[in-house]
Amino acid sequence: MLTLRPGHERGYADHGWLKSFHSFSFADYYDPAHMGFGPLRVINEDRVAAGAGFGTHGHRDMEIISYVLSGGLAHKDSIGNGSTIRPGDVQRMSAGRGVMHSEFNGSQEENVHFLQIWVIPNVTGIAPSYEEKHFAPAEKRGRLRLIGSPDAAEGSVLLHQDARLYAGLFDGDETATLTLAQGRRAYVHLARGSLTVNGEQLKAGDAAMLEGETAVTLTGGDGAEVLVFDLA
Repeated sequence: MLTLRPGHERGYADHGWLKSFHSFSFADYYDPAHMGFGPLRVINEDRVAAGAGFGTHGHRDMEIISYVLSGGLAHKDSIGNGSTIRPGDVQRMSAGRGVMHSEFNGSQEENVHFLQIWVIPNVTGIAPSYEEKHFAPAEKRGRLRLIGSPDAAEGSVLLHQDARLYAGLFDGDETATLTLAQGRRAYVHLARGSLTVNGEQLKAGDAAMLEGETAVTLTGGDGAEVLVFDLA
């Protein structure tokens, strides 16, 4: 079964410096029908104005993944990390028993557009940790590139959860199929462009929730950048 989650039905917040779409209930947006999907708890599509950002704040027992679409996102945390990630970079922070961090637009001239993703971990109270990896466009062109996994397979970032995260770029005749094991579910989030998922056409901001399916098949891309979550 495929259930479409239209992008225009997401929660939306406009704070001036921050414009954010919420795929699941978050902050002042509450929708009991969209509290998460398995261990996937948050997908926020954020646009942060030049020179602005999120001041120092705390997290615990959450896997936090940042995926930049344009611009640069600067990060600093209480365990000594500080960097600016850009398109192609994937950042993973395991909050564990507690971490403080800040996120800012790394530019004084242009907005940063990124996805912030939260995955509920399958272990709590661990030491907080951080990593980032770069995945070049060629690695994602016309295929699904593993970028997050519970065993750091294929150079992906480590996730403390039975979840695998893939990213892909699709145009024209490019196609890819991800086989789903029995009992698995998938969440497909289209970050930009248009794409057909198991026969259902998606446009930027849309998502597809798949349960009881044997595969995710992606076709008919037009400037598509997509994230696919393979979840227990």
